[in-house]
Amino acid sequence: MTGALPPTLDTPRLRLRLVAPGDAEATSALMSPAVSRWLASWPLPFTVGMARERIALARSLAEAGQALPLAVTARSTGELLGWIMLHRTCDDPRTGTLGYWLGEAHHRRGYLREAAAALLPVAAARLDLDRIEASAQPENAGSFAVMRACGMTFLREDVVHAPARGRDERVHVYGIDLTRPSGTARR
Repeated sequence: MTGALPPTLDTPRLRLRLVAPGDAEATSALMSPAVSRWLASWPLPFTVGMARERIALARSLAEAGQALPLAVTARSTGELLGWIMLHRTCDDPRTGTLGYWLGEAHHRRGYLREAAAALLPVAAARLDLDRIEASAQPENAGSFAVMRACGMTFLREDVVHAPARGRDERVHVYGIDLTRPSGTARR
């Protein structure tokens, strides 16, 4: 789906739209120590310049049909609350990786469950995926609640490099198989 930008998705409380250059300042402001600690590749400080670069990269992946990087915004006000993104993995283009985060003030309100429920079916169809995976540090109960709400189950423990902290970290990987019950892949 090269060149086709992601759709805007509305839920009862949220609007999910392609991340935009105008989101750089709010993205930078939302990236606090309490948020960054759970994210492997969002370091502190996360400057406006870094946000601009991240947004440009995310938009180029969307244009290439490799990712759906969406800003999570309040439907009523347009306020940026965080990001949710699904992208193809490098080693298996039929598997997508889900990532998400919200600013501290927006935690524990069910926003990411709502956003993920809207994104996953669209992402699976647009990117033609057979599996979606997500991972989090073992202590990140909130993230696992989002994964389970999406129908994901525990797959394995793994170690990933977290460039935000310059170290390897243990994660639990969850996933959901999108193939048909008959065992044949969806096409």
